[in-house]
Amino acid sequence: MTKVENNLKYGMVGGGEGSFIGDVHRKALGLVGKAELVCGCFDINRENNVLSGLKYGLDEKRIYGSYTEMAEVESSNPDKPDFIIIVTPNILHFPAAKEFLSKDFNVICEKPLCFEVEEAEELKRLADEKGLLFGIMYTYIGYPMVKQARHMVRGGDIGDITVVMAEYAQAWMGELCEKTDGKPAIWRNDPKMNGRSGAVGDIGTHIECAVTYITGLKIASLCANLRAIGRGTKLDTNAEILVKYDSGASGMYWCSQVAYGHNNGLKIRIFGTKGSIEWEQEDPCKLKVCILGKPMQILTQGKDYLSESVRKYCRLPAGHPEGFYEAFANIYTAFTMALLKQKSGLGITAQDKDFAGIDEGLSGVRFIDACVSSSQKNSGWIEY
Repeated sequence: MTKVENNLKYGMVGGGEGSFIGDVHRKALGLVGKAELVCGCFDINRENNVLSGLKYGLDEKRIYGSYTEMAEVESSNPDKPDFIIIVTPNILHFPAAKEFLSKDFNVICEKPLCFEVEEAEELKRLADEKGLLFGIMYTYIGYPMVKQARHMVRGGDIGDITVVMAEYAQAWMGELCEKTDGKPAIWRNDPKMNGRSGAVGDIGTHIECAVTYITGLKIASLCANLRAIGRGTKLDTNAEILVKYDSGASGMYWCSQVAYGHNNGLKIRIFGTKGSIEWEQEDPCKLKVCILGKPMQILTQGKDYLSESVRKYCRLPAGHPEGFYEAFANIYTAFTMALLKQKSGLGITAQDKDFAGIDEGLSGVRFIDACVSSSQKNSGWIEY
């Protein structure tokens, strides 16, 4: 019998002291308990880079001044990491991912994958040719009730999908503009650092990924209206997007970072010929289900009536709320278990890959590109 290894090592690019998302990744992996941080390049500021690495318990010899140096040295290290996490500003996603893939490292990258479709296609070719795992951190597909929605929708519980309504409403960008007198000093407002899109790239892609994950629908065409609302904003902070799917269903997406009164309001409603399903990120342990001719149901996390494939991701009994960290951890559970099977010489099934991969990363970049192109053409329809 082939022995399955149970321990992994990882490196991190970005995520130094003061980084919100880098800390989330490390804590999520701590919940999983199957991977140890062994090296990193955490900050372009040398002092913070070294101090961060030391705080995270690293040997100073494995704290690198650049990701290229890290890739070169660690690729020949007998104790090399099994995967690399990239949590930098968007501008570095493509070059860093390409560098580590070229050196035969598996990769987890923050979204969006990169700036251009051609770059995404190149990363996909590299990962596929080398047989490497590549994960994109689309957080919300890690929530158990999103997985339950997928199980039910794809199982035909609500019939054929007719309409999808999804929104992601935040206010932080507008509030930042007001606090800084219209001069938001942040890389997310810089096209050179962030890419051609703001809100669509940052949160609109979460909608696109979550809807696709739940429904399996493929976008056939879309039209989009992107607006830079807020003093001093250079990139879109609000977008309305109409979608037509290849099945004949249609969808309406709205994402905004200037929606005052909203914190992190991702909401997905899916309507079919037999009923509907609704999930909200700010009340993530519940799934609202309506089946034609039956009373409204509220399914809750941790219950035995959930699918077996979903229950394995519930970390606490019903009534004990789980959230953002646990969703991250669930993605890492799937990623690390797939990587452990691969490392042990076992075959990886489609069920093992219950995380957003390189295909979803490419899909997200295509979505951004289509939305920007449509908006620039007076919201004309763009064929996928």
